[in-house]
Amino acid sequence: MNKLVIVLGAMMLLAFGSCATATKILKDVENSMNNKPVTESEIIQGLKQALEIGIGNGSDVVSKLDGYFKNPKIKLPFPPEAQKVEKTLREIGLGSEVDKVVLSLNRAAEDAAKGAKPIFVSAIKQMTIKDAMNILKGTDNAATEYLRKTTSNDLRTAFKPVIDKSLNKVAATKYWDDVIKRYNQIPLVQKVNPDLNAFVTEKALDGLFYMVAQEEAKIRKDPLARITDLLKRVFKLQD
Repeated sequence: MNKLVIVLGAMMLLAFGSCATATKILKDVENSMNNKPVTESEIIQGLKQALEIGIGNGSDVVSKLDGYFKNPKIKLPFPPEAQKVEKTLREIGLGSEVDKVVLSLNRAAEDAAKGAKPIFVSAIKQMTIKDAMNILKGTDNAATEYLRKTTSNDLRTAFKPVIDKSLNKVAATKYWDDVIKRYNQIPLVQKVNPDLNAFVTEKALDGLFYMVAQEEAKIRKDPLARITDLLKRVFKLQD
């Protein structure tokens, strides 16, 4: 469009001889072009673009060092069913061991999040125009919820082996086994052994979706976050 506007401007300057007149007509032409109705194709492409940007930004943030660990909104804690374990071990002076577990859980989530983007992008390609319209007119996290609904099972399946490998890579399994073993040796306590892989997988996905939702909300609410012409045209419909 920019090339067309430049050509039109040159032609009008020659025709009218006045820069002011040519500029006014040129602006009217450009506004007319910008105000064309948004097509169904543009809507679906715009939504896909928004999701890809949100996914890119969200997954890049969480997959960095401390992406989970230093974000209180998504930091992985001790598994709920093992919080009594954490409390007890801290009370008997084993807080540093507990801290190692918490850090390693978050490192595993950060490591696994690096593989999320291709799975999300694949899911976006399946979006229909009906899906796109529902998302455009939906809540601030409608696109993220669409992703959650359509990708959770595939992501979970893909994440589990990655999480398992990551847990071993960052020694989370070792720290966890050591902590649980020490706790289970305490007289009269009820033995526990939560599924660490399942817990980290679910919390890692929750954190990832949370960050994608934050990016989606920015695009919906902040015109400056609409970094392409297509995003500006499509999301202007909801303003």
